[in-house]
Amino acid sequence: MDAVDVLVKKFQEEKDLKAYEQLYNMYHKSMLGVIYNILQDEDLSKDILQEVFLKVWNNIESYSSKRGRFFTWLLNISRNAAIDKTRSKEYKELKKNQSIDIFVNISQPEEKEISDEEKTLYTKIQKLSENCRKLIDLIFYKGYTQKETSEELDIPLGTVKTRSRSCLNSLKLSINQ
Repeated sequence: MDAVDVLVKKFQEEKDLKAYEQLYNMYHKSMLGVIYNILQDEDLSKDILQEVFLKVWNNIESYSSKRGRFFTWLLNISRNAAIDKTRSKEYKELKKNQSIDIFVNISQPEEKEISDEEKTLYTKIQKLSENCRKLIDLIFYKGYTQKETSEELDIPLGTVKTRSRSCLNSLKLSINQ
């Protein structure tokens, strides 16, 4: 059991505030980066990050190491919260006049503070086929739905679904090696 697992277990079983703070300090920058890359708004991203950590506090019992790593669980919550925000009426009104061009290709990490896990994930993604990299970038980094991805790549929706499963399985196998 590594240090993260010990902290998570302590937080899950005892709602230990110090363990929670340590987990926050370990992961908040990565989570903020994911949120910011979707929203492109620093203040809004910080607000969503607070909401995410409140969700983590309230739902820590739903995390299971059998289903994946804690870091991945956190990133999924962050990503989903940011995507939910982009789909809200409030956000659409706020961004009404901005083009989709604000979304940059974020599957390549910047040199600023990125964790070893992010570097490893980036390296594994880069080893996938170009089709997989495009799908992962659109769906998981830019927050496109499968239908939007289908339209963007000009391929059938069924193909997007099949490739998504295949690409994620390939990525999972690559990470577990």
